[in-house]
Formats: sequence, C-alpha cells, structure tokens
Amino acid sequence: MAKYNLKAQENTATNSIDKLIVLWTSDDPYLAERMVLMYTHAAKTAGWFKEVTLIIWGPSAKLTAENLKIQEKLKEMQKDGVIIEACIACATAYNVVVDLKNLGFEVKGMGKPLTDYLKSGAKVLTF
Repeated sequence: MAKYNLKAQENTATNSIDKLIVLWTSDDPYLAERMVLMYTHAAKTAGWFKEVTLIIWGPSAKLTAENLKIQEKLKEMQKDGVIIEACIACATAYNVVVDLKNLGFEVKGMGKPLTDYLKSGAKVLTF
C-alpha cells in the first residue's frame, strides 16, 4: 500500500510540473495582446505545458468585457484547450459578470483555487 501512495504522489508532482497558471491582472491591451495572451496560447498549442489556465483577475476583467479583439483571441485560445477562469469578486466590482459568463468563461471565487495552484507546485506567472 505504501508503494501505491508514493506512486500517486509522484504522479501528482509530475502533473503539477506540466501545469501553467497565468494570472492576468493588467488592463493594458498592448501587454495583453503582445505578451499575456500570446505566451499563454503558445504554451498550450506548442505543447510547452500539458495544461494551461488563464485567470482573469482585477482590471483584466473589465478589459475583456470591453475589447472585442481580446474576446476573439480568448475564444480562439479556449478552442485550442486553454482553460479560462475569472474572479467573481473582480467581475462583480467591474459589473462584468454576465459579460464574462456570456463569453463562456467560468466565473467563480478564485482565492482558494489560486492558493491550491500555488501549493500544488504548478508554475504560476503573473502579469
């Protein structure tokens, strides 16, 4: 039984190593287009990471709701397998919860999930 548990722990650690979480907080559209979304999308499509998650947090929630070009890019990323999540507290503060949900993004409390990502050993980038 001990060998099985050790093996399960090794698999979890290996899976966390191959997981990228991008915490996007900036409302700068140029940073979004030329760095955040570009790298996040490439990390998934080029296979640099097996699992890639983009978290829309803070001012990026408002930018997403207002910018059609960014919305199109996010939909393309989602089709290619990038998981997109958004902070409900932030979306509520900017009055964009419905907008983000209508775009097909999961809008939820993100404090605990972010903490879990950090504790899991996943790679976390913040912009």
